Amino acid sequence: MSDQTTLSTPSKPLLEVKGLTKHFPIKGGIFGREVDRVHAVDGVSFHIEAGETLGMVGESGCGKSTTGRCILRLIEPSAGEVTFNGQNVTTMGSDALREIRRDMQIIFQDPFASLNPRMTVEAIIGEALTIHKLTNSPEEYRARIVSLLETVGLNADHMKRFPHEFSGGQRQRIAIARALALDPKLIVCDEPVSALDLTTQARILDLFLQIQKDTGVSYLFVSHDLDVVRHISHRVAVMYKGEIVEQGPASQVTVNPTHPYTQRLLMASPVPDPDRQAVRREERRLLLDSQARLANA
Repeated sequence: MSDQTTLSTPSKPLLEVKGLTKHFPIKGGIFGREVDRVHAVDGVSFHIEAGETLGMVGESGCGKSTTGRCILRLIEPSAGEVTFNGQNVTTMGSDALREIRRDMQIIFQDPFASLNPRMTVEAIIGEALTIHKLTNSPEEYRARIVSLLETVGLNADHMKRFPHEFSGGQRQRIAIARALALDPKLIVCDEPVSALDLTTQARILDLFLQIQKDTGVSYLFVSHDLDVVRHISHRVAVMYKGEIVEQGPASQVTVNPTHPYTQRLLMASPVPDPDRQAVRREERRLLLDSQARLANA
């Protein structure tokens, strides 16, 4: 995405994360005492500018989703500092946190699991509008929901339907509309296209890009797929075993990475061209041989 948008850099980033850490205790014995810890996130630091997308990529279990949830304090971090729009999120009380969450939203991996099956689309999208009292009349409420549906490529006819009546791509569009209801400045996108087929993935990614162009929203885009991250991100951070091992412009990290783990991720990316597949397999073999020689040197 390096050529898609020219960003102006403000004096301070919209989001700044310093030394973010999350350890989960492992308990054992008859008294349930802590015997060890899982270091899910271990001293992670990065920033996101206004209107920017930071792609966070890594294999399952590397800590990238936990990082996103800690930023929103859906999971309480063990240590570190999260500053959003000049405010320290990690020390906020419940009232201040509730208020700032209007500007920080999340889209989950599985749209069906994240949407209440007993609620209509109107109720799902309108819930945040009601909680935060953002509309003054039933007419304004309905018009806002219709506008959000149209933003994500749906229409007013979908308002009275339930999640099970939609395809996976349509359900994810509903989840995106819900996230946009409060006009957030930052959206954490937690594997938002990984459950979708390739054609639907492309359409949803294009939708994310168009929304960013229209609104200036920032994304933390979490994915295990380096190709997806390359398509949508301005910068990329690569996570491995709870740590960021490489970060930089997407055009650099996804094409010419310097860290061995990122190189292996790149080599593992699928290639649709059969001729290119053979070349990629040979490149992967040479890379692994080279890394093995370095390890044994």
